[in-house]
Amino acid sequence: MEFQFTEEQEMIRQAARDFARTECLPGVIERDEKQQFPREQILKLAELGFMGMMVKPEYGGAGMDTVSYVLAMEEISKIDASVSVCMSVNNSLVCYGLQEYGSEEQKQKYLTPLAQGRKDGELYIGAFLLSEPEAGSDATSQRTTAEDKGDHYLINGTKNWITNGSSASVYLVMAQTDASKGPKGINTFIVEKSWPGVTVAAKENKLGIRGSDTHTIMFTDVKVPKENRIGKDGFGFTFAMKTLAGGRIGIASQALGIASGAYELAKEYAKTRKAFGTEIMNHQIIAFKLADMATRIEAARLLCLKAAYEKDNGIDYALSSSMAKVYASETAMWTATEAVQIHGGYGFVKEYHVERLMRDAKITQIYEGTSEVQRIVISRSILK
Repeated sequence: MEFQFTEEQEMIRQAARDFARTECLPGVIERDEKQQFPREQILKLAELGFMGMMVKPEYGGAGMDTVSYVLAMEEISKIDASVSVCMSVNNSLVCYGLQEYGSEEQKQKYLTPLAQGRKDGELYIGAFLLSEPEAGSDATSQRTTAEDKGDHYLINGTKNWITNGSSASVYLVMAQTDASKGPKGINTFIVEKSWPGVTVAAKENKLGIRGSDTHTIMFTDVKVPKENRIGKDGFGFTFAMKTLAGGRIGIASQALGIASGAYELAKEYAKTRKAFGTEIMNHQIIAFKLADMATRIEAARLLCLKAAYEKDNGIDYALSSSMAKVYASETAMWTATEAVQIHGGYGFVKEYHVERLMRDAKITQIYEGTSEVQRIVISRSILK
């Protein structure tokens, strides 16, 4: 494992950092307050090639490695986690799933515009529909059904907590085709939002990542062509689990960025804020908080990069991605809370940004596999 980034990786990190500061920082507080989807920012990310970073160039992607993706996710998440989660879902779940397991026809029709983030000049991104009212952490309990009608499937059901719910043009939908087979009866389908029977319900009013659009999606007799099933019959649950393993690297990187952003704000504040005749960084209690932040963030970063390295080199990364996600997400929550504490009363004020980072941090412990689920994955692996 190399500890030195390549020149290209450094350039990608700097490009992401510049983008976050010039394009994401202006208006980030207002977007958070108004729950405004960052459409302009996503379109500009697409122009940079960041919406299909790891997709092969022949399918419209940038052909970058996962390490570069981690670096970009961290920088953007320092400033606006609502932007980075849209980027993460499109890259880690939708584009990755289609590139790895989709047919050539599916890649040509859907992956290419998804990787480019545009189609006919309009925003074109995807969403991953697994969670349901009864199927959150227990992904095997799918109530959404896909009835085989010969040349097509008929989908009925409801999906919850869908990132990019109203902004996506394409959904990857997990549905139960044969309940008697349990998880082996689940399939994944490519569904276009514009098809008859697809309903986007009201946007969730969330604690954090308020700029991203999170919706319930309902399906009523949605006719899906047979060629829009991904993989063989019964591959859906395996597809979801394999895809989520890569998705955890994205969310771990998001959590890492939130932690890094909170730490940098706290450090700068500690250098200028005075108490008892000196800058508060000179008080040991504050200096030790910053030392612990820096140490935990570096550990989280190395876990993220290890998972990315393993993915890039064809090594089984399921364990390392779970370790990265649980540690980075808990580091994000702890660091952001401590950053608010270091700011004192100002930490409770929106214009200082740390309260938003604290709110954004919480979801990283929940979505794409809760911390509890990650510990199940890790314990099963180490206790085999």
